[in-house]
Amino acid sequence: MVAKHNMMIRRLSPALAPLILGGAVLGGAAQAQLPPTQTANGIPYVTGGFGQEESTALKQARSHYALALTFAVSAPGSASSPYAGNVHVQLRGAQGETVLDATSTGPYFLANPDPGSYKLAVTYAGETQSSDVTITPGKATELKFTWKRPASGPD
Repeated sequence: MVAKHNMMIRRLSPALAPLILGGAVLGGAAQAQLPPTQTANGIPYVTGGFGQEESTALKQARSHYALALTFAVSAPGSASSPYAGNVHVQLRGAQGETVLDATSTGPYFLANPDPGSYKLAVTYAGETQSSDVTITPGKATELKFTWKRPASGPD
């Protein structure tokens, strides 16, 4: 297969070959950084995003998932919202049945539930937020959840 690939590259314009090979290497590198796909009740999902490479890979993968969640924490007086991990994610169907029950290890959680209406509950540090979610074929649903962290007191 490598020989066949090399023959194909030789037939290309000398200016195009490095661009195509470089794109293949870069595309493979981004994909290689994506955390492994897991499943819960038959629903595939990936989670993570701490570290630049993994974060970039998850952001690039969003378009391949029907549900994309992002988690952050904000502190009073802070201009930034650091990302949150260890978030419990629970998706319930129209009849109240648990369809997906997982823990997001990082700030990004991407899943592919079947199309339909769901109730989503996400819990971080004992505080739960919820949202109604509708999964539509061919359309990504993106939600960001932010929890408020109290200002630090004196040490």
